Amino acid sequence: MFKSLLRGFALATAMSAVAFAAAKNPVVGGAAMFDSKNIIENAVNSKDHTTLVAAVKAAGLVGTLEGKGPFTVFAPTNEAFAALPKGTVDTLLKPENKATLTKVLTCHVVAADAMAKTVAKMIKDDGGEHDIKTVGGCVLKAKESMGKITLTDENGGVSHVTIADVKQSNGVIHVVDKVLLPKM
Repeated sequence: MFKSLLRGFALATAMSAVAFAAAKNPVVGGAAMFDSKNIIENAVNSKDHTTLVAAVKAAGLVGTLEGKGPFTVFAPTNEAFAALPKGTVDTLLKPENKATLTKVLTCHVVAADAMAKTVAKMIKDDGGEHDIKTVGGCVLKAKESMGKITLTDENGGVSHVTIADVKQSNGVIHVVDKVLLPKM
């Protein structure tokens, strides 16, 4: 009986070690995310990011986000886009608003591979708040509270990172619950 218990414990320990060693990216929008794929290749499979993908296509940013990077993308969910005032997304997706859409989207992109641990360290090193400059020229204020990172946009809107550290071949995605808006 004791030998059987010991074998079971050894097997369980070995299995958990294998599972830990093979730890994968978080699942996003019901889809597996692969660190061997780029930001676009992964994002198109997330059912929670269909609006973001449509916006990236409308803005002509697919080629950029498929590029070498590295990029950190704070990726708003469909719910985040739906929380914008009625008609905002439809208006932004119109061809005549491409420049505004591009500005909004690029305020979610940083030209670096910034994992949550790195961002948290920068926040701590800066005394509790760290300015993050985006490729769109926006400055996001990053704070950390109880192990979670929040981002405040230039209008005072606060977004929470709900899924951090989704590793990509050309950077990292952090899922956020609000659309970050630039000063217009």
